[in-house]
Amino acid sequence: MVCELVMRKWQSLVLSAAVLAVTAACATPPEQTTGGTGQTGAPAAGRSRLDVVKERGMLICGVDGGIPGFSFVDESGEYSGLDVDVCKAVAAAVLGDPEKVEYRNLDSTERFTALSGGEVDMLSRNTTWTISRDTSVGLEFAPTTFYDGQGMMVRADSGITSLADFQGKAVCVEAGTTTELNLTDNMRKAGVEFETVTFQQADPAYAAYAEGRCEGMTSDKSQLIARRSTLPNPDDHILLDVTMSKEPLGPVTINNDSAWFDVVKWVTFGLFEAEEMGITQANVEEQLESEDPNIRRFLGVEGDLGQGMGLSNDFMVNVIKAVGNYGEVYDRNLGANSEFNLPRGQNALWTEGGLLYSPPFR
Repeated sequence: MVCELVMRKWQSLVLSAAVLAVTAACATPPEQTTGGTGQTGAPAAGRSRLDVVKERGMLICGVDGGIPGFSFVDESGEYSGLDVDVCKAVAAAVLGDPEKVEYRNLDSTERFTALSGGEVDMLSRNTTWTISRDTSVGLEFAPTTFYDGQGMMVRADSGITSLADFQGKAVCVEAGTTTELNLTDNMRKAGVEFETVTFQQADPAYAAYAEGRCEGMTSDKSQLIARRSTLPNPDDHILLDVTMSKEPLGPVTINNDSAWFDVVKWVTFGLFEAEEMGITQANVEEQLESEDPNIRRFLGVEGDLGQGMGLSNDFMVNVIKAVGNYGEVYDRNLGANSEFNLPRGQNALWTEGGLLYSPPFR
């Protein structure tokens, strides 16, 4: 009797499993994004964003679009800036053409969703590297391309000289940023009661500041300097001698895609290394004839470093021809050859007392 009951139960389990298998086979499979030409969704499981970009023949790069010197689009639709040149460098390395870039202007609250959802392939838009963004948000940060700090801009005739002077006053800030959190922390530490006026996008925030709706405007110092140049009377505004945070800014990719991250990472390192080696837009062709094994390997004359990343071995030749080395990129957009003339400071090579340092290309 016991054996009969066991057999009946076993037969019932086998029948249930068979029904489930048939049901699963007949069900409509979930849709997958193929990542082919013209598509911007996340690649199918097992495929890298590198493959998607190659097949599409275009890099989709998320930028700010409103910060002179970093990423700014003019009236003719032309983009320029340090962040833009990073996008061009990646496109030159992967596609052999720095113009094969589609720029997407993203505000601070939508940038991470756009990246994680596959709307853009990478971000190059003044994004601060933090532990939570690197872990729980699921981002991968390439090497820092600009070391910055958060500052505060006020009117020169306001009488404000420190954060303590903001007691009972208002500060404009962009929402969804580390800037907003840092401001709160610093004011709390200083025991200052103030009003935060937040905006989804930078343009309305700076417009409100210009209209006098807030006594201060806070952001990265580089952004404040760049944005001050767009105000009606730039000389009427000053930056306080205060640094509220560390702001390491650089390109960002999505997590768990090592092949794509490696490309963005090593192209960025390559800009630093080219400057250290003295390789420029003007002399890169000449340097191909160098007898220095390090230069020959870096430019792909010898070895197969590019092939190891799924690129041509001369990928850095394409990059340098497109945008130059990091020093050239900096000087053109922010330094001596720009309207800002910002000193390199921490953004100098390690050999010049700065923080920029590339691991070996070997």
